Amino acid sequence: MALFGTGLTVITGVTGDGPVGFTLQAFSSLSLAPPLISVNVSRTSTSWPKIVDSGRFVVNVLGEGQEELALAFAKSGTDRFANVEWTPGRSGVPRLAGCVAWIECELVATYEGGDHTIAIGGVHDLIEGTTRRPLLFFDRTFRTLA
Repeated sequence: MALFGTGLTVITGVTGDGPVGFTLQAFSSLSLAPPLISVNVSRTSTSWPKIVDSGRFVVNVLGEGQEELALAFAKSGTDRFANVEWTPGRSGVPRLAGCVAWIECELVATYEGGDHTIAIGGVHDLIEGTTRRPLLFFDRTFRTLA
């Protein structure tokens, strides 16, 4: 599966204890009417259950030059939001600075899928960033458009 190129995202949420988030590449558009997205989250994620409890999340679509952000949100046991610039979205969920786009969602459904949870988000807001150059991941390496 490493030979299937994808974009990179950081999924963020907010709890009573503050913001949570993690890097995810298994993201896709699911439906235009109604607007739905799909994310596939590892069952070992400790952040995802906190996001599920709140029922809302943001898909932060990473842009060129955000490799360090992707790596920071992929590490366990650290304060992933330390030194990270973000603003609350319409629903109060963190939107990370410098992204290609932010997709604010409400959790609609979850399904078991092997060692992952397939989650469906209803899109409530879609905001375009100022950059149009995505951060890509292919063959276990960060890539950018030529």
